[in-house]
Amino acid sequence: MQIGFIGTGSMGSIIIDALLTSRSLQPSQIIAANRTLAKVELLAERHPGLVVAANNDEVVRRAEIVVVCVKPFEYRQALEQFADALTAQHVLITITSPIPLEDLAQLVPCPVVRVVPSITNAALGGMVLCEFGPQATESLRKRIYQLFSALGQPVEVTFSLLRIASDISSCGPAFLSYLLQQMIEAAVVETGISREAATFFTTQMVLGFSKLLEKEIFTLPELEARVVVPAGITGQGLIPLKEHVPGLFHEVFKRTHQKFAEDIEEVKKYLDSMKQT
Repeated sequence: MQIGFIGTGSMGSIIIDALLTSRSLQPSQIIAANRTLAKVELLAERHPGLVVAANNDEVVRRAEIVVVCVKPFEYRQALEQFADALTAQHVLITITSPIPLEDLAQLVPCPVVRVVPSITNAALGGMVLCEFGPQATESLRKRIYQLFSALGQPVEVTFSLLRIASDISSCGPAFLSYLLQQMIEAAVVETGISREAATFFTTQMVLGFSKLLEKEIFTLPELEARVVVPAGITGQGLIPLKEHVPGLFHEVFKRTHQKFAEDIEEVKKYLDSMKQT
């Protein structure tokens, strides 16, 4: 089996690196193309044997599964370069969220699947969100789960839950990173601790915290209750958090969903224009 990648930017390269690091695939089983050829050549240097394609059409002609890792408004250009090479035997995977699979399925002759990765997959952890188009069979589902289980935990989602699931699993690391950076900054300003020391303590705390959850030693509410001693220091520290944090993520998710709805509308117009040409 050979898997093709069209686009080897941030997420495309993370998926390729993870598939090879986990040894789910050999480098020779991957063929990739990118608008900037140097990016693919760097991947091939990192993974000797990976095949560098001259263009998107070559990727599709040589691969059974094609993973499209381009931005929504780059789809038209990408599809025009390889659509004629697609057959009913191919599987087309998109990692882009705003494109409804029903619309994409009307433009290609093969089954379509959405796989939404997370930066956590670079460490072979976290989730991989999967959505299947109308032509996807049970055997195809199993095949996709088996392939992407190397990156993390595959979880099937419907389009109606895709945004919030992506907000938590894919955007979540950025949200939490920002909050942790704010904690580090406050520690430096308020106490004079060095940034290096505050960063070290915070990083080690997060690593230990994740192990508690991974080993199911505590749930989140149990963990909070176990650390907070009545009238203790942690309780005092929680007071400003309880005053300012509630409602924060309501606004976060309202904004992500609003942007998602706008993107869906724009992409739909974009894909409709393709059907007319």
